[in-house]
Amino acid sequence: MPLFTDQLQREVYLESFPHRIISLVPSITELLFDLNLHDEVVGITKFCVHPESWFKTKAKIGGTKNIKQDIIASLKPQLIIANKEENVKEQIELLENICPVFITDVSDLNSALQMIEIIGAITNRIKQAQSIIQKIKKEFAQLKLQQNKLRAGYLIWRKPYMTIGGDTFINDMLERCGFENVFKNYTRYPEISVSQLSTLNCQLLMLSSEPFPFKQKHIYELQPYLPHTKIILVDGEMFSWYGSRLQLAPAYFLKLANELKIKVAKP
Repeated sequence: MPLFTDQLQREVYLESFPHRIISLVPSITELLFDLNLHDEVVGITKFCVHPESWFKTKAKIGGTKNIKQDIIASLKPQLIIANKEENVKEQIELLENICPVFITDVSDLNSALQMIEIIGAITNRIKQAQSIIQKIKKEFAQLKLQQNKLRAGYLIWRKPYMTIGGDTFINDMLERCGFENVFKNYTRYPEISVSQLSTLNCQLLMLSSEPFPFKQKHIYELQPYLPHTKIILVDGEMFSWYGSRLQLAPAYFLKLANELKIKVAKP
């Protein structure tokens, strides 16, 4: 087997295509399922809720930031797939004593497609990966951005409120479906206040379903402080999962735009 280069430009060497894989990333777990690696994947995190059949049957190795090294070692993996942002560096370094670790780093659609292509190559599923990539490209080609973007905020956490900066994957998704992130000049996931939102001409505030599970009651909680802002609940998986779920995201974005009467349509 040749050397593979992961998305941190690290060389990962495998003696053969892996037959025992552990995924530490929920959106990549779903990708591995869609690559038909049903027997090869032996361990997933407790947050890998898709597909439901794997969530019910695969061995759980802890959370994305609290992995259980002893369980992982007992599963005798030949490859562990991790993510720079979702997993803890020190924990990943310990796992490298067990087997090769392939680290992904996804910040936009292009790097997501690159990740899918490389995962397809390293798992001997090139044809299936290319099929998924082409479907994603076709679906995103249907999104035509409007010239006057709606100024929007996107909350991922409560107490404290946290949002997404301009260097995140979610920001790229927002832009692709016709929104302008009012916090695009920030980086990563800054803490913010409601008073900040009220001074940024935020026309639309999206409350994500994950990682904090925002509900209708949180709209009622915020609305009095933002009387001129439309506040809605959105499916966080569609904005933040960067694996094969991207095949479904554009249709969701079009539906959302239609509900908001935004001019994002097929060209």
